[in-house]
Amino acid sequence: MSKPATFKAACLQVNASTDMADNIAVASDMARRAAKDGADLVLMPENVSMMEWGRFNVTAKAMTEERHAALIAFRALAKDLGVWLHCGSLAVLLPGGKVANRSYVLGPDGAVAAHYDKIHMFDVDLGNGERYMESGTFAAGTQAVAVGLPWGCLGLTICYDLRFPHLFRHLAQAGADFLTVPAAFTSGTGEAHWHVLLRARAIETGCFVFAPAQTGIHAGDRKTFGHALIINPWGEILADAGTEPGIIIATIDVAEVARARARIPAFRLNAAFSPVVRG
Repeated sequence: MSKPATFKAACLQVNASTDMADNIAVASDMARRAAKDGADLVLMPENVSMMEWGRFNVTAKAMTEERHAALIAFRALAKDLGVWLHCGSLAVLLPGGKVANRSYVLGPDGAVAAHYDKIHMFDVDLGNGERYMESGTFAAGTQAVAVGLPWGCLGLTICYDLRFPHLFRHLAQAGADFLTVPAAFTSGTGEAHWHVLLRARAIETGCFVFAPAQTGIHAGDRKTFGHALIINPWGEILADAGTEPGIIIATIDVAEVARARARIPAFRLNAAFSPVVRG
């Protein structure tokens, strides 16, 4: 059976709080609205169920995979709506006390089709008192993950992974046609780099990029940038959510992947280099 030529993808943009039950309700309602508007694939942002601040608070509210309230709710939601659902990322409690920042892809039957743990930890000092040390709370993932959908292959990343182009190239070379970047990008770094990096990842790989996002002010006075995006393989922005919570939807023409790669097939090349010579 041939793959469908087009589908509709929706990215959610939310302003999550520290109240998990409320966050689940808001995201679920938005997913229902997206499905009603014809979305076949609905994607949620990083930390969709909880934008908590500080190691103690995050660890205290994280849940094991088996008992995670958000995963249970979203599995039921995917089945009820009959859509593919990407759960952004959830704080999943691991043995030993650390937490995985974990994405789940759910099929229309509610089953978990794949999961991915964020590989690159956001350990940065942005100045002006804005400092983040994710590795103090989260255990870094070690495995790149892609999952087959009815329309092609979806490569999974999360937020800070965006700054590591080798991961995106690896996913594209492994067969990804679409890439996800669910994010809670800080306002300052988003203003400087969000659009240009996401467009670059699409252009470099010849993939569609789906980037659902957090927006606004959260616990700990953290400010996120918003601007959830859907970008085609030529680097063109098909939809931009701006800075308010909401939903963006775009029709995805799968043939655009092959067309972009035929025009500029750079991602297929693996040039051999001799060791760098230092002068």
